[in-house]
Amino acid sequence: MRDKIMVTIPSIPRGQVSTYGAVAKAAGFPGAARQVVAALRGAVGLPWQRVLGAGGAIKLRGDYAFEQRFRLEAEGVTFRGRKVDMKLHEHKFQKARKRMR
Repeated sequence: MRDKIMVTIPSIPRGQVSTYGAVAKAAGFPGAARQVVAALRGAVGLPWQRVLGAGGAIKLRGDYAFEQRFRLEAEGVTFRGRKVDMKLHEHKFQKARKRMR
């Protein structure tokens, strides 16, 4: 599971974001948002700042929240109050095609 999540996150382009739940679904594990959080905890070299809570909310606290917002703004992501403007910046993953048998 972790490997598929780690491959899915880098597919989010610069200047766009996704949610923990959407990443889990795109990796093939709908409803496994907490596993995305767990995978990000030990990850190195992933664009972690592009993964947010539902509705575009930064779920990190303290200095990490400030760093995440700073990194996103540096990529051109805009906010509406405390949340990312998801209408402008949400990445839509392509649906996996079913294999022909």
